[in-house]
Amino acid sequence: MFCLCVETSSRKEPCLPVLWFALLLQDLVWESDDGQCPSPLHFNISHTSSLIACGVTVNSPIGIDVEEKQRKIKNNILAFARRYFSLYEVEHLSAISDSEVQRQEFVKLWILKEAYVKALGRGFSAAPFKTFTIHEKDATNSGASEVVVESSDHPVSLTNNWQFGLFELASSHYAAVCMEKDKTSDVAMRVPMRLTVRKTIPFVEDICISGTDAV
Repeated sequence: MFCLCVETSSRKEPCLPVLWFALLLQDLVWESDDGQCPSPLHFNISHTSSLIACGVTVNSPIGIDVEEKQRKIKNNILAFARRYFSLYEVEHLSAISDSEVQRQEFVKLWILKEAYVKALGRGFSAAPFKTFTIHEKDATNSGASEVVVESSDHPVSLTNNWQFGLFELASSHYAAVCMEKDKTSDVAMRVPMRLTVRKTIPFVEDICISGTDAV
């Protein structure tokens, strides 16, 4: 079960519904009708100019990161990548001759790595970007490729208990989601990530945009 709430605003400060949601969780006692506590709720928040995203899951830790598609990189991209990215990722970027495509791939890699670190519940210093690699696995029979993470401490072993999602929002932002596979059953571990995406303009609009051109 996964719900991604996307919130847009022209203001620079966090919108009230997001703050309300974060504060409300501290005061709620989650209890079902039969007196048993339901499955744990996890959430994570990210923001950039004009957009705030909140990802919510049940049973599975989650990390989310968003960034503008047109985000400019002040530094030389490859020099910056050599400082923070793994050798494989640097080589991947170096092989891209088109500077604009290279910039977009850099932004995608960055937000995927951010989402993974946030899902782990660690800060940048506790999980340096150079210690793991994000890359695409070969396409499956369905034609869909899979994003995976590989630890430099165990290079032959892929960390297969994490799922990634990478997509565009409103043609203006990239969003990356990382969540741990649901361990409550073997079937759940094999289920692909399912996203429900909602766009919210505080006090004005709240609509589901899953399956539309906006995602």
